[in-house]
Amino acid sequence: MTTDQSNKSKSKSIAPEELLNQYNIAREKGERENFKKAWYFCNNQKDADELADLTARGIKQATTSLYYWYEDGTEPMPKPGELNIITDYEGNPKCIIETVNVDVVAFKDVSEEFAHIEGEGDKSLAYWRNAHIRFFTEDMKAEGLSFTEDMKVVCEVFRVVLVV
Repeated sequence: MTTDQSNKSKSKSIAPEELLNQYNIAREKGERENFKKAWYFCNNQKDADELADLTARGIKQATTSLYYWYEDGTEPMPKPGELNIITDYEGNPKCIIETVNVDVVAFKDVSEEFAHIEGEGDKSLAYWRNAHIRFFTEDMKAEGLSFTEDMKVVCEVFRVVLVV
């Protein structure tokens, strides 16, 4: 399953600055957790802060998530043209990204090129695989499940449209 730039929505429903303004209002009201278009990478402060910085600097241009989290329809799949606010672990906005491309592939089929644009570590496929096997194994263990390399993953490519 692939969604590419040619399927990108013709116009954004909201400007990046307006999205940021709405998020800041939600933060002031103590409603940050309810703002679905603002999130951080990973599940710990060190990695979340580092990846937010890599994203704001344009080094990290992609991310990977387990398709498992989207299968039941509770969590919407990312789509080209969507805007999201990347925050640090504390919820401070660092940049706004626009999704450019979304592919669903088996974990074992993720390419060297994708691993490189994800921008983490030494940008190699070996580094990417090791880091993601560790992360996804933890994720699945918390669900009482086991991670396998045959599992589908969502490979999302994005571009930074606003640095905060």
